Amino acid sequence: MPCFAGFRQAAVSSYIVMPEKSTTHLVLIPSYNPGFKVYETVRGACRHWNPVWVVVDGSDDGTPEGLNALATELDGLKVVVLPANRGKGAAVLEGVSQAALAGYTHVLTMDSDGQHPAECIPGFMGRSAARPEAMVLGLPVFDASAPGLRVKGRRISNWWANLETLGAGVGDSLFGFRVYPIAPLVRVMRGQVWMRRFDFDPEAVVRLCWQGTPPVNVAAPVRYFRADEGGVSHFNYWRDNVLLTWMHGRLFFGFVLRLPVLLARHLARRGK
Repeated sequence: MPCFAGFRQAAVSSYIVMPEKSTTHLVLIPSYNPGFKVYETVRGACRHWNPVWVVVDGSDDGTPEGLNALATELDGLKVVVLPANRGKGAAVLEGVSQAALAGYTHVLTMDSDGQHPAECIPGFMGRSAARPEAMVLGLPVFDASAPGLRVKGRRISNWWANLETLGAGVGDSLFGFRVYPIAPLVRVMRGQVWMRRFDFDPEAVVRLCWQGTPPVNVAAPVRYFRADEGGVSHFNYWRDNVLLTWMHGRLFFGFVLRLPVLLARHLARRGK
């Protein structure tokens, strides 16, 4: 895949030729105190797609000012600054709500810390255009930089997600590089009070599967940067694993209630 060959740390030129602007799909980058990697991330995204929106989730590290300055240089870059930190899911909801009002139908989410491959954006958008009813989920391909504990730990969440969707085909429940159809995502999020923080990514795929949004899995590389490379992580093993455990408990209860419908869909998939 071409996006694998280009996924490496590189110097970022200040000159960017913007792609032709899409009227249906945009890139959405939620950002909270990401450090200087956010500028490389945003410039990389702008190289491969237009428009790109960044939702600054109450950052106090100077990046709101830096991103607003960058937006004066790059056509198609929009920066939305939230006054206080609300969590990744809340930042995404703000972005997709504004995107829906602007007439967009799909959004590709990616992290602001440089872990996700900007060169894969066009391919993911193309898969989404071919299957507009689906969500296109990144299937992470890890290298040696990935922490072993996190790689092994996500298998638990993936197991639960596939149980809760009765094998709908979720390749990875936690990888945040993915394309959502906006309308069903907004409907799911506004229908309950959860999915506002680290629980956003896995709960979104489960609830969208429940609504009938099929998953399409596409492999993409992921890189974890060390602190001396500019890597910033807000993941807290205790807090976030407790949050995920509580989330899967809630989702399992919802799974039991929906079991007849999910079983019918499962049998229909097997019959094809």
